[in-house]
Amino acid sequence: MARLTNLLGALGVAATLAGLAFGLPAIDRSLPAERAIRSDEPYLIGAGVTVVPPAGAALDVTGTRPADDDGTVLFRLGPVKYAIVVRPFDGDLGAAAERLRKRIVDTTGYQVTGAQLEVSTAGGLAGLQGGYTAPGRGGRYAVFVADGHTIEVTISGNDLDLGRTLPQIEASTRTLRQSGGQR
Repeated sequence: MARLTNLLGALGVAATLAGLAFGLPAIDRSLPAERAIRSDEPYLIGAGVTVVPPAGAALDVTGTRPADDDGTVLFRLGPVKYAIVVRPFDGDLGAAAERLRKRIVDTTGYQVTGAQLEVSTAGGLAGLQGGYTAPGRGGRYAVFVADGHTIEVTISGNDLDLGRTLPQIEASTRTLRQSGGQR
């Protein structure tokens, strides 16, 4: 009788583990990666940095990782990706821009195009912006430095979709704020 009880217990544990191993990933795959998000209030990315998402944007939870001292958010406007990454950094704006440009060109097939231009946000953050190309895609980038962090913005999509959504995304980028002191 004790063997039967042990066998049933072991089978129960094995069934539970199998359910977790196969059931949870199946449930995860069945849930959409994109979530509706409000475009009338700031979204906290991390390290006190917020942005107001563009109207019609969806939050892609597969590329979003908020945290206290850093963070990443990925919005989608149809096929266009709008990503913002906040991470600790102890250099100046020029070094931050060079680091982002290097990361872009280190990706196979990607190249930076044109000159960098100065950009600023409504909250007073000064930054640099530019463009890049990739096979079948174009993109824009901007970088800001505030309170010991870089704020890197990358936007990518095909030319037609980018042209249609870029004004909304640029307006959203101008809402970037760093509240300072939050770590």
